[in-house]
Amino acid sequence: MLQKKYKSIITSISNPFEGIYTLEFRSLGSKYKYHPGQFLHITIDEDFDGSSQWPESRCFSMQSSPSEETIRITYSVKGAFTREMGKTLKVGSEVWLKLPYGDLFTQPHNKTNTVFIAGGTGITPFLSLFTHESFNEYINPKIYLGFRTKEFNIYESELACSCNSSKFVKLYYEDKDGILDIQSIADDNGTDSNYFISGPPAMIKAFKQTLIGKGVPAGNVLTDDWE
Repeated sequence: MLQKKYKSIITSISNPFEGIYTLEFRSLGSKYKYHPGQFLHITIDEDFDGSSQWPESRCFSMQSSPSEETIRITYSVKGAFTREMGKTLKVGSEVWLKLPYGDLFTQPHNKTNTVFIAGGTGITPFLSLFTHESFNEYINPKIYLGFRTKEFNIYESELACSCNSSKFVKLYYEDKDGILDIQSIADDNGTDSNYFISGPPAMIKAFKQTLIGKGVPAGNVLTDDWE
């Protein structure tokens, strides 16, 4: 799928915690086209007109389903670009998005007993699949989600509406349950399953090494680590 530039308007902003923002965009032109698990580039350069060279931008996973009219992203403020986003973007602000990128769920993989593991905002690319009709193709999926506390799980409503994915979800809150235990996840699901991992780079690296060390083929470990 070819990348396309979309002039867009911000229709909502939520800021549930300091440094965490969820933005919703609506295209001012044609409908967005992308697959679950893909990501976009956003530029906030006010001088960009859509035809000149693409300016400075940042990548963010799309957490909305491709069947929706709008796109949602959630980001943490880390570095100058996201600090500027937090300061300048308002409801009604116009920005340019370029998408889609990535092949997280379009890569060949087995859709039976598939394991999804996410930490914090790493859940966002998974939500775009869980809330899409194509998630019905997965047989007996297992979903493991880790958050610092229950308050940081701001995705409960999306999970509850997502193709009955709540039946398959195991939630871990660090303050009560400790961190996600990749050793027990691997023991419970074996070496034949495909494992999708999304979260902080250090978590992705450590979990991937553990799974491979337990005999999971490297090709069965698929990661969202474009950052």
